[in-house]
Amino acid sequence: MEKVQLRPFFHRGKECIGIYFETSFTLNALLKQKAGARWSHTQKCWYVPLSREDYNKVWFALRGKAELEEKELHHYLAEKKKGKAADPVIPGPAPHPEPVKPRPEIKPVPVRPGQVKAVNAGVLPALKQELVLKGYSSSTIKTYINEVRMFLVTIGDHPAAEFTPQRLRDYLQYCFEVLKLSENTLHSRINALKFYYEKVLKRERFFWDIPRPQKPLQLPKLLNEEELSRLFNALQNRKHKAMLFTAYSAGLRVSEIVNLEIADIDGQRLQIHVRNAKGKKDRYVNLSPVLLDILREYINTVKPAPRVYLFESEQTGQAYPTRTVQQIFTNAKRKARILKDVGIHSLRHSFATHLLDKGTDIRYIKELLGHFNIKTTERYLHVSKKQLVNIISPFDDLWKKNSLSW
Repeated sequence: MEKVQLRPFFHRGKECIGIYFETSFTLNALLKQKAGARWSHTQKCWYVPLSREDYNKVWFALRGKAELEEKELHHYLAEKKKGKAADPVIPGPAPHPEPVKPRPEIKPVPVRPGQVKAVNAGVLPALKQELVLKGYSSSTIKTYINEVRMFLVTIGDHPAAEFTPQRLRDYLQYCFEVLKLSENTLHSRINALKFYYEKVLKRERFFWDIPRPQKPLQLPKLLNEEELSRLFNALQNRKHKAMLFTAYSAGLRVSEIVNLEIADIDGQRLQIHVRNAKGKKDRYVNLSPVLLDILREYINTVKPAPRVYLFESEQTGQAYPTRTVQQIFTNAKRKARILKDVGIHSLRHSFATHLLDKGTDIRYIKELLGHFNIKTTERYLHVSKKQLVNIISPFDDLWKKNSLSW
């Protein structure tokens, strides 16, 4: 769940509530349409007037979509009530004298406090240090810290170090029945707590007796060949088109696309070197001859020419942010009028499924996708026998049908 901070600030001489969070198209739309919030270019945030009515609009707009952090806002209101906070200068006629009855304070309706209590203040720093020292990825570190923080907020003044397996079972039951967390989120929270208790606190087999919810069997979401053609042809920018061609042709994750360097493209051996992928695992994937020609033409014609990364941002000269590539896919999907609820990862699913359709052995597909366990690849199922050296990218067949432009 997104975290949103509410802070007081003065805008054009009036008290306002600033709404701060990381970029989110969903929250942007909710605040604009349901809360009537406006964007401040100077403060780089959404805002509404500081009033109970506008606060409630924000609360109801974000209910179930974000967790509100309001410490600064409540501190300001408390100081103002004591007469220690300066009132803003509001132009216009003199304000009416304050009524005898005090103005109502803005109170959560109701929201669980979002701060970790002092008794557990050392938990998150110790957790982060252990994760960093063990070399976990930045995304895993962020996920584990967020999951443990939610646990600490819930338990309040109770020391986390004193929790027993039974109390953790009660907490996880609360997460499932009251918080209505999904099976995937519960697995993520269990993994984070397991790491804290077993790796940070050195509890032996602390989670041995705690059952895990069964994950739902979800089939991969993919696009058929006709939809892929529409998607690719909806792109006009050659760099963007080359990105999505590469994602589908080699079955790459979005993080692998943005981190590709020019030196990773081996035109002689027709291989792409995927370095430090998920699980810190390197692998080689087949390089389609058609894609090789496209990438060579792209490098020779794009301005400015890439220097290190295969796909470099024109503004920064660095690798593209993953969110930008995801947005490129979303824009192309919308333009191609594809209604399926799929993201850029569907190109990787489509790559694997289309290889299976063409008779490629699932064991080879496992190596191409970089899966640790064959069970992950078996979601695509139907095993047949082919030699790895004879694998031809499905992108080549799509190109031969003359349905793509470049």
